[in-house]
Amino acid sequence: MAKPVIISADSTVDLSKELIDRFQIQIVPLTIVLGEETFLDGEGFAPTDIYARYRKDKTLPHTAAPGEQDFYEAFEKHTREGFEVVHIDISSELSGTYNAATLAARRLEGVYTVDSRMLSTGGGLLAIEAAECRDRGMSAAEIAEHITNLTDKVSTSFVLDTLTYMWKGGRCSGVTALGANMLKIKPALRMKDGRLEIFKKYRGSIDHVCRRYITEMLEGKKIRPGHIFVTESGEFEEETLQELMKLVKDLSGCREVHHTVAGCTVSSHCGPKTLGVLFIEA
Repeated sequence: MAKPVIISADSTVDLSKELIDRFQIQIVPLTIVLGEETFLDGEGFAPTDIYARYRKDKTLPHTAAPGEQDFYEAFEKHTREGFEVVHIDISSELSGTYNAATLAARRLEGVYTVDSRMLSTGGGLLAIEAAECRDRGMSAAEIAEHITNLTDKVSTSFVLDTLTYMWKGGRCSGVTALGANMLKIKPALRMKDGRLEIFKKYRGSIDHVCRRYITEMLEGKKIRPGHIFVTESGEFEEETLQELMKLVKDLSGCREVHHTVAGCTVSSHCGPKTLGVLFIEA
């Protein structure tokens, strides 16, 4: 008889507390380091705090992945109680999180780690899929194999209002960021082969650009009808968000359109008024 299964993920999956509770997903947080202070991602520190601090003194936080022992302790408490674990991490091309989790898993029986090849709610979609597989009675090994095979079906992309935070975080040059900001270029980034790449450049106000981006991402696409995410990094007007959510629902036909705010790990790199539409292709 198959053992009961725990679905686990690191905090970069950016799921809301309501979704974490609903799908019973265990979260292993990354650490946010700001000056002499440290916080667990998702606990006691929010993207709004990042933006306020940056506007005050141009300081941005650093993020640190959990270590092997952190993962071992997170997994071992479940295996000791008779569970198996399927754990999903941010792309190994972007962070050492997956490698640390895998080293910990090798020390235990019945722990399976999955490299999502994604970030943010791209990984969150896989975590929800894993939870639904668990609820259908699939074993941990079956779930891990299924999720691994599904990673190339996930569409993860975002459009940014500014490249300033990418520049400050070492993700692009100062010349590139200055030029884009002066010309009011809004770059769209997507995950491909586990890495972020710019795939389009828009011009105009971010609210207008978001409508164009969503329309282009969804029109004519075959999308799995269950879940789709509108994930943003804060500072959008509520009316604008509601309009964008309706646009996503109308174009995607998905049963559930989830709105989430990106956590500190993602927001510290992309800055305010970043928005993505994330889904699994049929």
